[in-house]
Amino acid sequence: MGIKTKQEPRQKNPFSYLFAKTVLKLVGWKVEFELPKEKKYLLISEPHTTNWDLPLMLLISKVIGVQLNWAAKDTIFRGLHGKYLKWLGGIPVNRRSRTKFTDQIIEIFNQSKKMIFVIAPAGTRSYTEYWRSGFYRIANEARVPIAFGFLDYGNKIGGIKPGFLPSGNIEEDFKLIREFYKDIKGKNPENFGPIQIKPTATKKN
Repeated sequence: MGIKTKQEPRQKNPFSYLFAKTVLKLVGWKVEFELPKEKKYLLISEPHTTNWDLPLMLLISKVIGVQLNWAAKDTIFRGLHGKYLKWLGGIPVNRRSRTKFTDQIIEIFNQSKKMIFVIAPAGTRSYTEYWRSGFYRIANEARVPIAFGFLDYGNKIGGIKPGFLPSGNIEEDFKLIREFYKDIKGKNPENFGPIQIKPTATKKN
């Protein structure tokens, strides 16, 4: 398996690195990355068109040597299963709270010195006409960069690339996102809709 990068993998856990590298080699995937210089950033993971995307991205993160964090309902973080999910980078979020999901993640960012929070803005593996704008609000209000996580099934290459610090102009920033993902194909390309947000969302950011 080739690792095309301008940086060396951060091999913090040799076992995880070798396991992930071996699995990716067996399925024919390559890793290409250049990490942002910041210690905190929001990582878009797209195209998201299959259940295989999350485990594949987690394997890629182990090869790169970074810990990805992702959010899920706190009710699934119970017992030994919950400890395993936290080990994988899961962050329990209270959906019953009056505090919105985006506000909870913004607060976690503000309290953290180091965090890579991964999210799929499309919000679904099925075709959707619009992306959810919550990810942009999180990055904008937490003042952290948006980086690009990608899974190109067409070439079997996945990884991470630096992105940009939100300008506050969501329409202009979405042009940067569209440019990056324009040639990247998901496992089920027909399920990957246009990279755009509802017109009403521009008034909220």
